[in-house]
Amino acid sequence: MTAPLAPITVLDLTHVLAGPFASMTMADLGAHVIKVERPGSGDDTRSFPPFKADKSAYFATLNRGKQSVALDLKADADRALFDRLLERADVILENYRPGTMEKLGYGWETLHARYPRLIYGAVSGFGHTGPDALRPAYDMVVQARGGVMSITGEKDREPVRVGASIGDIIAGMYMLQGVLAALYDRERTGLGRKVDVAMLDGQLAILEHAVAITSVTGTPPGPSGARHPSITPFETYHAADGLFVIAAGNDALFARLCDVLGLPLAEDPRFATNPARCENARMLKRLIEAVTIDQPKAHWIDRLEAAGVPTGPIQNVAEAMRDPQILARNMVVDVLDAAGKPAFTAAGNPIKISGMEDPKTRGPAPDLDGDRAAILDWLARDAS
Repeated sequence: MTAPLAPITVLDLTHVLAGPFASMTMADLGAHVIKVERPGSGDDTRSFPPFKADKSAYFATLNRGKQSVALDLKADADRALFDRLLERADVILENYRPGTMEKLGYGWETLHARYPRLIYGAVSGFGHTGPDALRPAYDMVVQARGGVMSITGEKDREPVRVGASIGDIIAGMYMLQGVLAALYDRERTGLGRKVDVAMLDGQLAILEHAVAITSVTGTPPGPSGARHPSITPFETYHAADGLFVIAAGNDALFARLCDVLGLPLAEDPRFATNPARCENARMLKRLIEAVTIDQPKAHWIDRLEAAGVPTGPIQNVAEAMRDPQILARNMVVDVLDAAGKPAFTAAGNPIKISGMEDPKTRGPAPDLDGDRAAILDWLARDAS
């Protein structure tokens, strides 16, 4: 069983999260990923806690299955080795501030002229065009500026950051999509493309209902807690032993919910349609919770699932990592150490492709410059 990206070699000059997330997924799909790091310190995340046996779990779980070589791209000997790698590469990824690669002599125009089939992926805070292209950015900055923080949190409270670093992760996902599209295009044209992904762009792209609401009403939505602003009932509800979620996304599901709860509301004009339910969302929540508060979460989840109404518990990360459905999908995997023993636990690959192996383990994260000899041997074999 051959992984779809098995023939592809990626030179990964990225660090921290957005770029490494993209190249990690490419490695999971079979690509040969060579991580090019700064001599001495390497990727910043090598120093991010928590640590196990003096190795960063953050770095290990994002850079599993990659190789590492440390290169100073201002030094002649290292530039010569980098040029040899470029001759073999299909994709180069970088997340430097725009203009940095040009100063090093490795910008898109230069590389495209020398290696016309090479695909150049650049991920940055604000992209390679526009008045703010040179500004630095981290996840928090683009979540704030891109509108995501303005709709996250509880009503009438201060905006909050989404718990996962979606500014980086979304950019990494879009980078992967762009690179895959460029690889497909290269099969037709024989030429590589530049893929320019901005973290800020990605935040606006995922705002979905917030953009629709703002464009139609002229009023931007604010935070609404766990409640969806355009679908009701679609939020958290109190049971006797805590909160759980109900997501009745259409009239038929709402009627089933009413049947389970014994509430004669499906034909009530205040609740018969989704727009009406949204107008009366607070009243509907009180009516639902007057029933759900009398039984534990498991009782309602079992009954609602039996009726085909989407529902579920609110799990913490540890509970999610033990969830039988998640485990059945091989979404919790072991990252091995150099001796082949489990060292870290990581999220698996959510892209399941027929005919592609989905192992329960992933290769170790590389030591800084730990694969120089193997990479030189690989280059030598190709030259011969």
